[in-house]
Amino acid sequence: MSPASIPGADEELTARLEAGLAGVAGRLEQVVDHDDPFIAEAAHHLARAGGKGFRPLLTLLASEVGTGWDEQVVDAAVAVELTHLASLYHDDVMDEADLRRGVESANARYGNSTAILVGDLLFGTASSVVAGLGPEAVKIQADTFIRLCAGQIRDDRQADAHLGSGDAVAAYLSILADKTGALIATAARYGAMFGGCDEAAVRTLTAYGEKIGVVFQLADDLLDVASEAEASGKTPGTDLREGKATLPVLYARGSSDPADARLLELTRGPIDDPDELAEALTLLRAHPAMDEARGHTARVAAQARALLDDLPPAPAVAALRALVDGVADRSR
Repeated sequence: MSPASIPGADEELTARLEAGLAGVAGRLEQVVDHDDPFIAEAAHHLARAGGKGFRPLLTLLASEVGTGWDEQVVDAAVAVELTHLASLYHDDVMDEADLRRGVESANARYGNSTAILVGDLLFGTASSVVAGLGPEAVKIQADTFIRLCAGQIRDDRQADAHLGSGDAVAAYLSILADKTGALIATAARYGAMFGGCDEAAVRTLTAYGEKIGVVFQLADDLLDVASEAEASGKTPGTDLREGKATLPVLYARGSSDPADARLLELTRGPIDDPDELAEALTLLRAHPAMDEARGHTARVAAQARALLDDLPPAPAVAALRALVDGVADRSR
């Protein structure tokens, strides 16, 4: 997602964001580099494959609600992106995926052990960068990392998600708030903090970040079902294959229609057979649960936008509001 694609960003704001993102890219290259050529190549693998750059963009954009970005904001954005990249190396191992960002996944390229260790190296690098931002930033990073890991553990276990009840939906949204929302909330919080925003604005932007983080993950979950590998750069149906119940599956499980019996059978647990996975994807793509999940995503997006009403009107605030739509619309 580029600054130019945000409808609320005027020409001046867009230019500042693009300059900030260039600074983030250069700093990221610098801190990830390593004396050992193999380690350097492996650590750069997913970063150089590209990506949405969503978290650094949010850090920069949140800083523009205040006095704008500087070297501290850039370092904060780098730290958040490093944390995200590190989690992707671990995700590739857990997901056993073949693709990530349209290239060979870390585990497929380097093997599980190396992918895990490179992820650990990047987590350590993120901590080193954050250490230069002061003790409060270090504490925020640590708390964020705890929430991220706890959410991932809960997602991996998916306790009680098989019930398909309203409680299961609430539990799932709580998982997303931790595993995805927490880091995106920190991206916005760092931008506001180091961009000179007052405490009230920092709180507002942190809450906004967590909400848009949930929207981001809900849209990703829908894309995992709806898109083809060529379009998304990921292996479709990863969650279904692992037996994870994302929001479309949870809504489908609430159906009492006998015609849904096969879909419910297929999504009861992991799907090892490629033909059955393809069948499950076909059935779920055509199911009303997809529209229900899209509707839920739109409601959370509206909550994120509403939080911005507490901030004075400004180009950066308009851009943050438009950013919500850009994130949510990826699922359509």
